[in-house]
Amino acid sequence: MKNKTILILLAFTLFVVQKNQAQDEDLNDWESWNSIGIKYKLNKKWAFELEQHLRLKENFSEIKKYITQVGVQYNITKKFKVGAAARYISKNDNTGNIQGYEDYFRFHLEASYKHKVDDFTFGYRLRYQNKNELGVSPSEGDYANQHLRFKASVGYNIKNWKLDPEVSAEIFNHFEEGEENGFDRYRITVGSEYNMKAYGKLKFYYRFKKQLNETYPETKNIIGLKYTYTIKNK
Repeated sequence: MKNKTILILLAFTLFVVQKNQAQDEDLNDWESWNSIGIKYKLNKKWAFELEQHLRLKENFSEIKKYITQVGVQYNITKKFKVGAAARYISKNDNTGNIQGYEDYFRFHLEASYKHKVDDFTFGYRLRYQNKNELGVSPSEGDYANQHLRFKASVGYNIKNWKLDPEVSAEIFNHFEEGEENGFDRYRITVGSEYNMKAYGKLKFYYRFKKQLNETYPETKNIIGLKYTYTIKNK
């Protein structure tokens, strides 16, 4: 029964993705999101992380952005934790009359909760993020691009199998001065993680992203790969 439930969840996710792809075929784009990171666990409560990201766009043919991120997490309990992170973004703008790399600063605050029910793991995350372009002032039209994001996920533990599947959905609520505010995009992700123990963790996933409340909504198909090496304080 449990195996049937997880297969139904995966099948439903793929059905939704394929349905949206068929509707917006002309606006589809394949991207690649890749990152490598080091996590330092100070103790059972505190952890710090440094990550470097490289993202490709236009069917993997162009660099989309470079990202450097530093973050911290605090475990209030085994199930509930809070965190914060700051990132520097170098974005490749290759459209329009003025092209080149644009620099942004973004920070986020978040709270997350996870619990288990039999072989299922349910997770919930609420995140506030704030992004600004560097070198451009509000008087020049640059106001804080803010989002409130809610993510829900479900993972399934398959006995004697190291690649346990996980499905997640995330909705974005946008608010910014001078812009139309409200829910503006969502993401659906299917993936897994491989624990190489002393050599770190490797996460891989497929993600579907789509705009909301647009006449011609843009969609993205994303292949992601993330490697994290963890150092524990002895």
